[in-house]
Amino acid sequence: MTRPNSLLGWHFAAPSLPLAALAALALAACSGKEQAGGPPPNQAMPVTVITAQPGQAPIFVEAVGQTEGAKEVEVRAQVGGLLMKRFYQEGAAVKAGQSMFEIDRAPLEAALANARAAVTQAQARVDQAEREYNRLKGLVAEDAASRKDFDDATSESQLAHAALEAARAQAKTAELNLGYASVTAPVSGISGRAQKTEGNLITIADSLLTTVVQTDPIKVRFALSDLDAAAIPGGQFNARKVTSVGIVLPNGTTYAQKGALDFAATQIDPKLGTRELRAAFPNPNIEVLPGQFVKVRLEVGTRDGVFRVPQGVVIQSDQGFVVMTVGEGDKVAPRPVQVGPWEGKDWIITGGLKAGDRVIVDNLIKLRPGMPVKPMPPGAAPDGGSASAPAADAKKQG
Repeated sequence: MTRPNSLLGWHFAAPSLPLAALAALALAACSGKEQAGGPPPNQAMPVTVITAQPGQAPIFVEAVGQTEGAKEVEVRAQVGGLLMKRFYQEGAAVKAGQSMFEIDRAPLEAALANARAAVTQAQARVDQAEREYNRLKGLVAEDAASRKDFDDATSESQLAHAALEAARAQAKTAELNLGYASVTAPVSGISGRAQKTEGNLITIADSLLTTVVQTDPIKVRFALSDLDAAAIPGGQFNARKVTSVGIVLPNGTTYAQKGALDFAATQIDPKLGTRELRAAFPNPNIEVLPGQFVKVRLEVGTRDGVFRVPQGVVIQSDQGFVVMTVGEGDKVAPRPVQVGPWEGKDWIITGGLKAGDRVIVDNLIKLRPGMPVKPMPPGAAPDGGSASAPAADAKKQG
């Protein structure tokens, strides 16, 4: 891999060939014209050219990032007991509220029945205490009972009511525990490997059963260094000026969905000298999985006065990057250029070309400096030939 003279990241460069080697190959091609089909001596070789026109190109800052789920939740049992069943397939998508495990219900049902019986018992004591209170209340009013007996009845009634509330709370807890026997997915996402199998005894101290990762949206964590920030127009990163965020997947393809920054650290990591950032991307088809390493591309502005040429036109020589142009007298004139990033099938040229330059897009291996050529517009096939792939690409751009 080679880093072009660009502020915009790493790119694969064209094959590197010295200019001398290019000239030697061209001479060999010309000497063997009968076999290679080259033009006769002193006859101009037909070549396809495109006219360089300046335009705009986005400015990108690139960084390596790692994906993570929007939520990564541990699924834990809230009650102890014997694990009876597993209802989900490991690694499959689950919906929020979907049942994933079931813990033995029998002990929990028994505990609920006992708690409800305690409520009934407490209610009976309340009724008895209230009857005693009401009876003594009337007798005290007639001075037929002692004040102490009435006070004791009052306290007993209050204690009975408190015991009833406690019994009802215990019954509610037992009811909740019975509901917890069914362990459900807390969020929608991708399920993890089961940490416990059927027949294991689950305790509160060791209650982790599995995990669920929410993958839509998917998030990407990455960081920018001071050097990356210096390459941005103005020399400083501003999250509000990022117009788009994209990622390139590990297989080299560009992810179709665009994302947005949802976190930017307010300080620089003193150990790494980087600023942590995070972006969120829609992921409805689960094309991106948590834990993948991806290339993050932040569009931070635009650059004027740049040129686009097909990628195959740019040659990397021992002296740098070169494109072949048609010079005075329709002769080959190599032109050193400064390159930026790739954009689709084009290579952005940031320096070395000017408006109106005629860039040769085919037969490059047969050319040598000063060789006469016959410029032809894109799509026009030479006699007995057909338009080359770069020419066809150039025509699409035109």
